[in-house]
Amino acid sequence: MDTPKVFESEYRFCLILWEHEPIKSSELVNLCKEQLGWKPTTTYTVIKRLSERGVLKNENTIVTSLVTKDEVQASEIEELVEKKFDGSLPAFIAAFTKHQKISDEEIDEVQRMIDRFRKGGTK
Repeated sequence: MDTPKVFESEYRFCLILWEHEPIKSSELVNLCKEQLGWKPTTTYTVIKRLSERGVLKNENTIVTSLVTKDEVQASEIEELVEKKFDGSLPAFIAAFTKHQKISDEEIDEVQRMIDRFRKGGTK
């Protein structure tokens, strides 16, 4: 199953949800007011929209996610690489590293990930 699309403002909402779930919708409304400056109607609209798209569920006023932060992030990266780099991971990495300072520690961590992937691991 494909991960449902989560737009930028929805993602900021999901960050709050992932940190506090399961959470009462009324508590989520308060957190969104404090952290995002949203009105209660905005939060309830986003809850409804994300529920309809299969991102979260709201049962008996308890809101929980149906997709993880990792799943949403991976989906976004896949979409970016596909749209902007014709699906080429090396082209994406080349563009990213051309304009970013990468520390030796980060390079070592990326190398460890590549080595694990080569050995059949996924993490």
